Amino acid sequence: MQDVALSWQQAGWLTAGLAAGAAALSLAPPGRWRSLAPFARETTMIAGLYSLWQLAGTLSVLGSGGAFARARWIERAERTLHLPSEASLQHATTSKSAALAQVANLYYATMHFGVLFVFLLWLFLRHRDRYRSVRRVLAGTTLVCLLIQLIPVAPPRLLPAAGYVDTARQYGQSVYGLSGFSADQLSAMPSVHVAWAVLVGWGTLTIGRGVGRWIGPLHTVLTVLVVVVTANHFWADGIVAVAVLLACAGAERAGRAAYAAWQARRIEHERLSGEPEEAILR
Repeated sequence: MQDVALSWQQAGWLTAGLAAGAAALSLAPPGRWRSLAPFARETTMIAGLYSLWQLAGTLSVLGSGGAFARARWIERAERTLHLPSEASLQHATTSKSAALAQVANLYYATMHFGVLFVFLLWLFLRHRDRYRSVRRVLAGTTLVCLLIQLIPVAPPRLLPAAGYVDTARQYGQSVYGLSGFSADQLSAMPSVHVAWAVLVGWGTLTIGRGVGRWIGPLHTVLTVLVVVVTANHFWADGIVAVAVLLACAGAERAGRAAYAAWQARRIEHERLSGEPEEAILR
């Protein structure tokens, strides 16, 4: 299938164009056009994160030589820990239905960024007070995942000897093309797909209302299943991604609490002194 994703170069040019548009809107006279500037700035940030995510797949600090050894080590460690076999789950689902396998491939290729974008747009338009907090967690999680991915790890679909099948290549749906192996396939650990999906699930469940709040958690479950049955990730890739997400969420919450405490002390200092702290420092 045609790769529906932008390359890091294409995403970089898109980010530059959006940044220029955001700057122009910010300089526009007050009115309808200038009111679009905040949306343009946020779109620029999202495009920039996407560009970095795509770029990380092309970089490596250790080369590709150890990527397969690390993947085999993960596979052995999961069996030692008695985690469910990804290969068995894959064979129990996609091998029995070509249609199911192709739907899983399509979901993996298209819904990862698409659902995240809709989620962020919903937050920005309907829950602006929660948007910045979620955005900071997203940015921190993505950047930490990208740093970890500089150490290459092969996905299970590149380990046919262990019983895995590259279902996307099997049905001509690979987003990496059909011409052979490329280095950008070695950024499996941790799974950004899972990290983003869990963030979407948590956000819609805690912020949303009514039946619609369960759409995010459903996407989370589907994503975790899809990345496994398509052999794009081990369970461990998702587990590490969730750990990174939780750490970044905790850091963001601690940062907000520290800032609020500093603000409270500053206001109390100004109240007691009768003049702003900045004036006293001068």
